[in-house]
Amino acid sequence: MVPARLLPETRTAWAKFDIKSDDWMPLWRHMADSAAVAGLLWDRWLPSNVRSLVAAALPGGMSDARRLAVWLAGMHDLGKATPAFACQVDPLADRMRAVGLEMPSRQMMGRDRRIAPHGLAGQLLLQEWLEVAQGWPARSTGQLAAVIGGHHGVPPDDVQIVDLDRRPDLLRTPGSSEPVWRRVQTDLLEAGADAFGVRSRLADWQTVRLPQPVQVVLSALVIVADWIASNPDLFPYAHVGRTRTDDERVAAAWRGLGLPDPWRPAEPSGPVDELFRARFALPRGAAPRPVQAAAVHLARAMPQPGLMVIEAPMGEGKTEAALAVAEIFAARSGAGGCFFALPTMATSNAMFTRLLSWLDRLPVRDGARLSVLLAHSKAALNEDYSELLRASWQPITAVDLDGDGGDGAGSPPRPGRGNDDRRAAAELVAHRWLQGRKKGMLSSFVAGTIDQLLLAGLKSRHLALRHLALAGKVVVIDEAHAYDTYMNSYLDRVLSWLGAYRVPVVVLSATLPADRRRALAEAYVGVPAGADGFDPVQDTDTYPLLTAVAPGCAPRIVAPAASGRRTEVVLEPIADDPALLADRLVEELAGGGCALVVRNTVDRVLETAQALRERFGAHEVTVAHARFIDPDRAAKDADLLARFGPPGDEAGRDDADGRDDADGPVDRSRPPRHVVVASQVVEQSLDVDFDLLVTDLAPVDLVLQRMGRLHRHARGVGQADRPERLRTARCLVSGAEWKTQPPEPVGGSQRIYGAHALLRSAAVLNAHLDGTSVPVRLPEDINPLVQRAYAGALIGPEAWAEPMQQARAAHDDLQARKHMRAETFRLGAARRAGRPLIGWLSRGVGDADDTRAGLAQVRDSDESLEVLVVQRRADGTLATVDWLADGRGGLPLPTDAVPTSKSAKAAAACGLRLPWHFSRPESIDRAIADLEANYVEAWQVKECHWLAGELILVLDGDRRASLAGYRLDYSDSEGLRVHRDQ
Repeated sequence: MVPARLLPETRTAWAKFDIKSDDWMPLWRHMADSAAVAGLLWDRWLPSNVRSLVAAALPGGMSDARRLAVWLAGMHDLGKATPAFACQVDPLADRMRAVGLEMPSRQMMGRDRRIAPHGLAGQLLLQEWLEVAQGWPARSTGQLAAVIGGHHGVPPDDVQIVDLDRRPDLLRTPGSSEPVWRRVQTDLLEAGADAFGVRSRLADWQTVRLPQPVQVVLSALVIVADWIASNPDLFPYAHVGRTRTDDERVAAAWRGLGLPDPWRPAEPSGPVDELFRARFALPRGAAPRPVQAAAVHLARAMPQPGLMVIEAPMGEGKTEAALAVAEIFAARSGAGGCFFALPTMATSNAMFTRLLSWLDRLPVRDGARLSVLLAHSKAALNEDYSELLRASWQPITAVDLDGDGGDGAGSPPRPGRGNDDRRAAAELVAHRWLQGRKKGMLSSFVAGTIDQLLLAGLKSRHLALRHLALAGKVVVIDEAHAYDTYMNSYLDRVLSWLGAYRVPVVVLSATLPADRRRALAEAYVGVPAGADGFDPVQDTDTYPLLTAVAPGCAPRIVAPAASGRRTEVVLEPIADDPALLADRLVEELAGGGCALVVRNTVDRVLETAQALRERFGAHEVTVAHARFIDPDRAAKDADLLARFGPPGDEAGRDDADGRDDADGPVDRSRPPRHVVVASQVVEQSLDVDFDLLVTDLAPVDLVLQRMGRLHRHARGVGQADRPERLRTARCLVSGAEWKTQPPEPVGGSQRIYGAHALLRSAAVLNAHLDGTSVPVRLPEDINPLVQRAYAGALIGPEAWAEPMQQARAAHDDLQARKHMRAETFRLGAARRAGRPLIGWLSRGVGDADDTRAGLAQVRDSDESLEVLVVQRRADGTLATVDWLADGRGGLPLPTDAVPTSKSAKAAAACGLRLPWHFSRPESIDRAIADLEANYVEAWQVKECHWLAGELILVLDGDRRASLAGYRLDYSDSEGLRVHRDQ
């Protein structure tokens, strides 16, 4: 905008005010800054697939799309030229009154101002101008104007619009000043139409019907542009130093911001084996597994990138296959990044390390900087990510353009993770501006928990930003079988939006039920359940299996060849008695060997470990479960990998691509005899290998996952390096009373999984447990067992029928209630093109995002309490727990001052999720009250962000505490034990 061409009255309208300095920013200036930023975001930061999505909806294609985005960003604060906004600062309001813009005082306006928030006011003013001055039909104006109405995170709803329509005095003061207000508002609208280049296009746009996904990404782009243009460090209210032109002002801000580039990959076109050697450092002479090669060929053959579901056994390299497909999909679609969604923080941390390794090998254009993020609440405690945060630090402030690179086209090079060959690898940065709950997902490459994806289906403030973040990426969903009905309700809705955005998606699973495969495909394509043409997706019985779907294309089914990796597992039911199990393991391990015992509850883990230690000694029994503080949990995982991981250099890799060598090196760290007793933490993402497995009865897919830790790697020809008795893979199944008809699972297992899933699992495994010694063949039997267990048909002996039908009825009732609960705050499906976003987030959860409240909405589980564990020393002062390694143990935590950053961070690392005992309705309030007794006022400040707002559990010098009527004992070898007070 050119101020000289604006009316004098218009130039008095204000947008920003600094109460400390009395500096202010004219409204026209902020509008011009926002438009300029939007143009730079469009040209230099927005992935090309998002730009193409918008362009496809407009008659002038890409040119129209850029103009529309810039214009909407420029006009977003139009509603500040109203009495309801302008009255807030008396000196600035007086300036406006002096030129005829009369308005009541803020005190006189009172609470009525809330009826006219400036976003909604701007929406109605723009709609009025389009209809009256530009001749648009009223029904066409809302789809554009709602972008302005929602630029503070939530589009207005119909009630808000009606309420403001009834109060025109909030938009223009009645009387003699009303025409002056109208002139100012029209002046801004007319000037914007000229300055932002849309004047000649408005007539053609009035017949456009914008799809809702386009409205969402435009809304998000306007929000980002507004946030950047509102940063006074980038766009100061007053000129500092020499006078700058508008172009210099914007260039200085853009250079100071230094946003990293989007990923712009070229499609890898060479042979598949060359691609895998280049990206994943395959050993010399090794070739990709058949599943991996088939996935790449299918990605290249699809008419357009869409949804690919990769189902293959554990250890077949699904992760690497997904990354290879993601690179191809990104190149073909124009995606600018990748998001890898995993079940837990631990699996996200592991994936982040692998993601960085992959990124280091990606070829990119010279000098490219790519933004990366670890997306979960404890990301800053991850060493790889915190290292990137330190190396990537930069001030966010406008820079002097007199130095090198004064065109503002980029940022100076900064230290990062990338190697020294800029032609071969990008500089990876954890960008300072792209931090926090709202903006983090806008980074190009993200590894995080599945919650970060499911939140895209939760009606919450600034949801458009999360949609923009996903719309510009390839999305990979790992362990797709691991989510329940409640989470799947959100996942399916998110997939429907991803399909509408044309976002490529890769889904990974070793044990995916056929009906879930079909539901995922139908959700993505946007067809109703049971749609014609999707029967083959559900009916196929091949395995491994690749399924590909895309809007407008028939599903494609590919059955890759088997890799040759094969194990036969002999199953045997055993009584659920720790003493009998100890006797049996003494017998089985008489000649040495390593056994894994998997229990479904931590209490059963600890009970079993105690019985086994009485027979084997403490040094031959290791415990692993989720009731350890985070550093101890990480140390446990590292220890398991070091001692029970694959031979050679494959250790630490789940789905590893290194190839087993029957004559390879013997793993010297593997103990001659040992028993690991673990909970579900060993089911996934730990590449551990045992000679014998004992497992509680669990849903069949989880039993199969646990079997994937049995004889996982070749140890000598024909497993000759294993003890002779254990060269045949065997799995002992406990956790049930096998003599009853049907078997009766133990109570803890029923509480976690439900009787229905456990009885279906027992029924499909019955042929292998009835004494005939028919082995389970991996991978051949994985798919048949899973599909039979999750199909609707009756299974099992006739004597089991009535109890199983009762369990099924209870299960169906529970699932229906879960689905209904998920509907409460779940985002609706994308509506017809042209339907405005008005009311899009009505009756939502508010400002949730990655908070406890937000995550509780997308996971249907009992509320769990997470605490930070500290220790009280003999003198009564607090300190970090004394057993921490690396100099972090025993650091003082003063209660009358802010602790040192090192001490606070060490304490924050010691997170522990309390067990179910403290989540029950009768105990949770008391537990919270007891924990809040440890509240430290001095820690509740910004400078102590590691500890502020956290619940603190204080252990004494013997690592004990009392909480809500329970005694707690903690051991770095046993974890947390819970005993009821006598």
